[in-house]
Amino acid sequence: MSTPKRIVIIGGGIAGCSLAYHLAQAGWTDVVLVEKGELTSGSTWHAAGLLTQFNSSRNVTKLQMYSLQLYRTLEATSGQAVDLHTVGSVRLASTDHRMDEYRRARSRARSLGLDMRLLSSDEIGDRWPIISTAGLVGGLWIPDDGYVDPSSVTLALAAGARVHGVTIRRRTTVTGLRQDGTGWVVETDAGPIECDIVVNASGMWAPRVAAMAGVALPIVPLEHHMVVTADVPELKSLQAELPVIRDPEASFYVRAEVDAVIIGPFEKQTRTWAMDGVPWDFAGKLLTPDPERIEPELLAATERIPALADVGLRRFINGPDGYTPDGRCLMGWTPGVSNFFQLCGFSIFGIVSGGGAGKYAAEWIVDGQPSDDLWELDVRRFGPWASRRSFYAPRALDVYGHEYAIGFPHEERPAGRPQRTDPLYDRLIERGAVMGLRSGWERPLWFAPPGVEPTDALTFRTPNWVEYVAGECRSVRSGIGVLDQSSFAKFDVQGSGARAYLDRICCNRIPIQPGRVVVAPALTPRGGVECDLTVTCLAADHYYVVGAAAAEAHDLEWLQRHAPGNGTVTIDNVTDDFGVLTVAGPRSREVLQELTDADLTSNQFRWMRAQVMTVAGVQARALRVSYVGELGWELHLPIDALAATYEAVLSAGADHGIVDFGYRALDSMRIEKGYRLWGSDMNADYSPLEAGLESFVDFDKGDFIGRESLLAQLATGLTQRLATLVVECDDAIPLGGEAVRAVGSTHGEKVIGYVSAAERGHVVGAVIAHAYLPTALTADGSAVQIDVLGEWLTAAVVNAPLYDPGNVRLRS
Repeated sequence: MSTPKRIVIIGGGIAGCSLAYHLAQAGWTDVVLVEKGELTSGSTWHAAGLLTQFNSSRNVTKLQMYSLQLYRTLEATSGQAVDLHTVGSVRLASTDHRMDEYRRARSRARSLGLDMRLLSSDEIGDRWPIISTAGLVGGLWIPDDGYVDPSSVTLALAAGARVHGVTIRRRTTVTGLRQDGTGWVVETDAGPIECDIVVNASGMWAPRVAAMAGVALPIVPLEHHMVVTADVPELKSLQAELPVIRDPEASFYVRAEVDAVIIGPFEKQTRTWAMDGVPWDFAGKLLTPDPERIEPELLAATERIPALADVGLRRFINGPDGYTPDGRCLMGWTPGVSNFFQLCGFSIFGIVSGGGAGKYAAEWIVDGQPSDDLWELDVRRFGPWASRRSFYAPRALDVYGHEYAIGFPHEERPAGRPQRTDPLYDRLIERGAVMGLRSGWERPLWFAPPGVEPTDALTFRTPNWVEYVAGECRSVRSGIGVLDQSSFAKFDVQGSGARAYLDRICCNRIPIQPGRVVVAPALTPRGGVECDLTVTCLAADHYYVVGAAAAEAHDLEWLQRHAPGNGTVTIDNVTDDFGVLTVAGPRSREVLQELTDADLTSNQFRWMRAQVMTVAGVQARALRVSYVGELGWELHLPIDALAATYEAVLSAGADHGIVDFGYRALDSMRIEKGYRLWGSDMNADYSPLEAGLESFVDFDKGDFIGRESLLAQLATGLTQRLATLVVECDDAIPLGGEAVRAVGSTHGEKVIGYVSAAERGHVVGAVIAHAYLPTALTADGSAVQIDVLGEWLTAAVVNAPLYDPGNVRLRS
């Protein structure tokens, strides 16, 4: 056990075994997997093994698609049976809203080449002849879905890893973790193991393992029931196995189990378990069932499948699963701790995710990044705030209770909130703000006028807030508005090596002169946009770096990972120290001028410049930048002065018609200007050249991370680019992820791209979409079609921003 290893994987469930398998496939065989019990003895063994490719994320869907592809071939390559049943799946719909959800899912699937089909109620009856179709308006059919035996597929992955030299140690408990220089010592009851990298794939025990390294993970075990019925006589006469069926309105799934069925209910109120840590000896065990709690869902199952009404129940299974606050797993490098990788928190989706998660995790470790951006699963999407029990426990319970709820766009659920608020929180709500959650922060989405209920009505079509957001946009464009953007991620980077360091990790030239501001994306070695940063030079050795709110922990980890270890650079997270007021619009100068002695005229305070100045008696870092695309400033000031400064701005702007505006208005105005949004329009999957950000790349400054990849792209020519589209639509607009097809070209009518983001441009009077398309189709006027809720809408490419293309207003 004392022989040094390259990697130690802690946990022998499907995630850990899949990673071991894929590392071995990549040639990394100096790996040991340790499991305290037997393989699969955590949550894997009692899983239903469902395989579905229904997911709201493009790249998570691709991960799941890979899992199914792997499981189809795994038996042949490993010699171990996996008991795969590709029987397809049917999702039922009892409402028009549910069918809209399916229409949107089908469009997303088309962009990925995944077969999804809408069904009528009669077609559902053909596929499930013993079902009652009463009350159904249709459904969704995914032919390649199904289920697999969880233990068999995990053991097959383990066998494939062993064949290539991976060591698997069962009945070996990890008792401690400690760093030894740049490496690790994993203490076990069988002796220590030295290694370079530790992977936490320990499922429900992941928080306990992480705590050994001083890391808090937002994972909580929740109870989940399954029921196995006695044999169902009607199944014996069928010639083919039935598909997996899900009734979202009644909140249960059913799959065949030989001549019986398994019913999996998702009751509205499940229970947490072992909140202070799952016992180490809880292996191969179950919890005491609570039949009464799931009785409504079981009765609903007998109504939907009448043949079950007279069938006995053979077994109740109550097995816990570890849930995160958003129901998605945690993958990636741990912020603040070197060479500690997380691969845990899969909730009930461990089996369908396991194959793909192992592949992408292996790529992340071996190549430095996965082949597809996995931000939705990245452990860095959560900061320390997410490890408060008051947040992660109610959020996880809410996710479970809404497992089959319709995935409405723009939905903001209230569980576990608020967590991070600034001094304006109560005041903005008093003024009609409808709040949204980003990185734990409460942020204003839109403002309800007096007499209008401040709440979102959920729909896939025209929402109730559109006219009020439109009013905010028009007011900002014609006058002045103020937005609380205190949730920005903010970092002070200082030291004699600060400029050289930032020049190395950013693709734009970092300024030398104090007061200069640049947009400076940080790239991956492959040239993808890892971080969307704005860098302000405050002094020769002092830089203020601002990033997206959602990316706070992500950006901090990236900055720290690439910092020199020689003490010439310090990085401080000052996110909580500074509040931010964005004051924007053609009247913003005259309003702010009433509050400061600084000269705000254009020749003295130019666009993309910064000054430290006094505003309403408070010293602020004032940046003349604008994501709105208007004359405007961001005022970065001490958080405890935020409320007083906000009131001063409102007072000074009262005679100028100042309005509050929210992030939905901001999104509308930024897309009118053609500005990109990190996480959708740009991410690690696309280079700044593909995303239309070439003006923020300076090849002449010397080497930077990703430079060689960008030069290679230029040499071979870009095959795809982000295009701006004007869409002809009325009630329903694209929301992101929809399939795009070419019309009247050599491409024919096949799908050639997808929408990354879309919004109503309220001031220009057009629906605007951003979409990644083949370069040949990004010429001005190129015609395409977008699949929006089952209707192919016409769209045309426009090459200039629709609003102020010459930046006259921005620079005024």
